[in-house]
Amino acid sequence: MTEDKTQPPEDVAVAEELKGVPEEMLDNRGEDEELAKLREELEVARQDVLYARAETQNVRRRLEKDIADARAYAATGFARDILSVADNLSRALSSIPAELREDDKMKNLVAGIEATGREIDKVFGAHGISRIAAMGLPLDPNQHQAMIELPSADAEPGTVVQELQAGYMIKDRLLRPAMVAVAKKPD
Repeated sequence: MTEDKTQPPEDVAVAEELKGVPEEMLDNRGEDEELAKLREELEVARQDVLYARAETQNVRRRLEKDIADARAYAATGFARDILSVADNLSRALSSIPAELREDDKMKNLVAGIEATGREIDKVFGAHGISRIAAMGLPLDPNQHQAMIELPSADAEPGTVVQELQAGYMIKDRLLRPAMVAVAKKPD
């Protein structure tokens, strides 16, 4: 087999075609580096977009929670203010002696005060305001405020033996702690 000299070998043919092309255009390394750099920038941009979406979603969730809390606890300030009215009404009712409660002239007044107290309790319940249980329970610093210690042989030390002022919760938050007297060992 003889080689045809009129046909240049394949490498020579390609070299002939590329004779007028500048050297930097022939070097693919620059393009590969540029392509790698662009891919890296694209990946960084994708990560930034994912982080931005996640942050937006977190902000949206926080905002929704804040709105829900605002709705749930909107009455907090008003409730705190009205607690003193409920306290005074309760004190007025408890200060009426038994003989006046039986007096025909006072029965309607006592019944009216009691009805007002029930109505306040009903309104509190409608707004998620509930009285904190205290009597006979162990002191809970999250709901009770110990004002005094009373020596007691009947109750375990640390048990609430007297409620000085009622405490209230609004939904799951403390509105006002119950002010209580706590048992201690007798001297």
